[in-house]
Amino acid sequence: MTEEPGNQASEPADMPISPELLEILRCPEAVHYEGDDPGRLELVHGCWLVCHESGYKYPIRNGIPIMLIEVGKKYKDVPVEDLPVPPPEED
Repeated sequence: MTEEPGNQASEPADMPISPELLEILRCPEAVHYEGDDPGRLELVHGCWLVCHESGYKYPIRNGIPIMLIEVGKKYKDVPVEDLPVPPPEED
């Protein structure tokens, strides 16, 4: 099934990744933690994925979540309100 141009699946214009992708992505650090659903991510500022369990924060650049542990760890101690918007181009 193909979609006609301009008739794409409804998703908010300010959503940098699809809700379906956000639902399945998990923090690669916290996914190993105990619990019902460890490593869930929250979209903040429209360009960051934040894991409240690990504290790691992953930037979304050009619509691509950068889910590298070393990148998420770099922003661990940065308060959510101080995360740069847009995220830096490189880490």
